[in-house]
Amino acid sequence: MNNFKILLAFLVIGCTSCAKNDSEPNQVTADKTIAATDVSTLKLSDDNTFQNTLPFPIGVGINMGILKRDSRYRDIVIKEYNSISAETAMKMKSLRPSATTYKWSEADDLVKFAEENNKRVYGHALIWGNSLPGWVKDFKGGYPEWKQMFKAHITQVVKHFKGKVVAWDVINEAFADNGDLKNTIWRQKLGPNYIDMAFIFAHRADPSAILFINDYGMEYGNNKRRGLVKYVEGMIERGIPIDGIGTQFHSRVNLPDAKFSRALNEIAATGLKVHISEMEISLNPASLQSLLLSSLLEREQAAKYEYIVRSYNALPKKQQFGITLWNVTDKDSWVLNYYDRPDWPLPFDGNYQKKPAYQGILDGVN
Repeated sequence: MNNFKILLAFLVIGCTSCAKNDSEPNQVTADKTIAATDVSTLKLSDDNTFQNTLPFPIGVGINMGILKRDSRYRDIVIKEYNSISAETAMKMKSLRPSATTYKWSEADDLVKFAEENNKRVYGHALIWGNSLPGWVKDFKGGYPEWKQMFKAHITQVVKHFKGKVVAWDVINEAFADNGDLKNTIWRQKLGPNYIDMAFIFAHRADPSAILFINDYGMEYGNNKRRGLVKYVEGMIERGIPIDGIGTQFHSRVNLPDAKFSRALNEIAATGLKVHISEMEISLNPASLQSLLLSSLLEREQAAKYEYIVRSYNALPKKQQFGITLWNVTDKDSWVLNYYDRPDWPLPFDGNYQKKPAYQGILDGVN
């Protein structure tokens, strides 16, 4: 199957239809086998890449600065992936430096790159409690002013990319580990139904866009996942236009396999689309500064990638929106700087070479 057929099959996806309603938050409704022990043994033909091999889209979160200045990085994105997300370029802090100013250039460059290279664009993220510009934290006004600002941002961004961004993380990381809603600035100012409102506003701005709620850590424990699932089930009952759940899988090599499959199956039980949205598998969760990469660690990582992909591939096909890896090579991963440690979490090493993890992903669908 060529790239176009793969993309076409996954882009022709219906969006939940619903009527429009602009009620207050408490009244919001809407109708709606590891084949390689050493990288040198991976002898894949030119067309045996992720995007031509996997039966669902394989995506990558990209850093636009690196994409523009590093041809090796760019070449891997072009060759290996058929869906791209912006690591930061579509977050509120990047797009809206002031209440009255939008800065589109970097996000537009991402969309142009995608169009030129036949990639699906996944929008990340409309509303998040972090990565906020300073003016939001200092915003004055009561509920009506906050609601208007909130609505205007979602509407403006979604309309700007209408027809170009296939799907959005409408709400990002809204749940605490205990399964309750986090006390984000949006909840403080708009109430707990800000989530429903965001989906309604996004759907109105682009009725064809596929809308996701996205969160992390759902493979680690039960409380967050079940709290999110329960909330989403309520959204479905209320007719809120939600199409899918993103589970990030910023995970680690020593997490038991069953935790991944349990998370995927419980999320899929909602009947919504499932997106593994920001995946990498860390090899140094204990943050040991002296740790060195070994062939054993690489094999364990490959086996973990294989298990996750195999578990995902077992979900109903109509619910498989795809898997997105969070950046391209080990040296580009957020994990290294955030935790200040050596780590090697991705399928390509810092020299742009395929690791056994790459073959693990392929083996997951064979």
